Amino acid sequence: MLEVQSLTKYYGKSMAIEDISFSVGRGEIVGLLGHNGSGKSTTMGIMTGCLAASSGQVLIDGADIATAPEQAKGKLGYLPEIPPVYPDMTVEEQLTFASRLRAIPAADCPDAVDDACRKLNITGVRHRLIENLSKGYRQRVGFAQAILGNPPLIILDEPTVGMDPGQIIELRNVISELGKERTIILSSHILSEITAVCSRIIILSNGHLVADDTPERLLHAGDSASRIYLCTSALPKILLPRLAHECGLWNVESCGSVLEGRWDYILSPDDESLFYQKLPLLIQEAGASIYVLKPLEQGLEQVFLQLTQDRRHKEASHESNLS
Repeated sequence: MLEVQSLTKYYGKSMAIEDISFSVGRGEIVGLLGHNGSGKSTTMGIMTGCLAASSGQVLIDGADIATAPEQAKGKLGYLPEIPPVYPDMTVEEQLTFASRLRAIPAADCPDAVDDACRKLNITGVRHRLIENLSKGYRQRVGFAQAILGNPPLIILDEPTVGMDPGQIIELRNVISELGKERTIILSSHILSEITAVCSRIIILSNGHLVADDTPERLLHAGDSASRIYLCTSALPKILLPRLAHECGLWNVESCGSVLEGRWDYILSPDDESLFYQKLPLLIQEAGASIYVLKPLEQGLEQVFLQLTQDRRHKEASHESNLS
């Protein structure tokens, strides 16, 4: 359904994305993740025809978004992070207007609007002005607008912004139902939202694609994402520099005093076996004690952090070497 082929985008001399390629089949729900500045927004802008690529192609069901935009966009529904709605229109007026823009025949517009309102549970507010709706309901109107005419590809950028927990769960169910028949690309900073509905995750970092796999495989991608919980009487200013020097620490997730004379650490060592080998000696040399030491189950947050930090570190090292 969606083919992204060697996408590259420059803003002047600045590279935003480089050689990004992936494909998404019919009926897939795919999460698109990336830190701020990763190139995620640029990629989504090109996929939806809002930006032109410097090179590369985006094909929607075989139609090139750049050379055959009407054909490609006719199969695409898009909800940007800020819904493109007119505040002085009612919900029904907005959706009717959007239906006509999508070239839905006038006689079919009422049914299309009814269907979208029902799926997004906004029938009760369809006669209210959009400016009087909460942010969560505005998101629903934008989502309803994106599915008018039943496009086979739906791209959603932060669809649950401004929603309460109940609304978020409800919208996840909507996405899951739509994903049974349509292809969905979902971008979100809420990683639990991604894992709840997506069967596959694509991660961008510094303009490059760094991962494309199922959540389960990403979570078991290697030992380097190990997280270890340590409770000890050793002070951070003494322990952390020694650990970093002896076995390396790619991340210190948290570090704080929980009780007088006791410190909690969540650590990710570069070399886990070396960490367990060196830690007792370092604690002994510090005249301290270990109260708790145990591995923690890693989550998608840690995988995401590792992949994006690794890429940033490599880019920073490369730039430093060049200078």
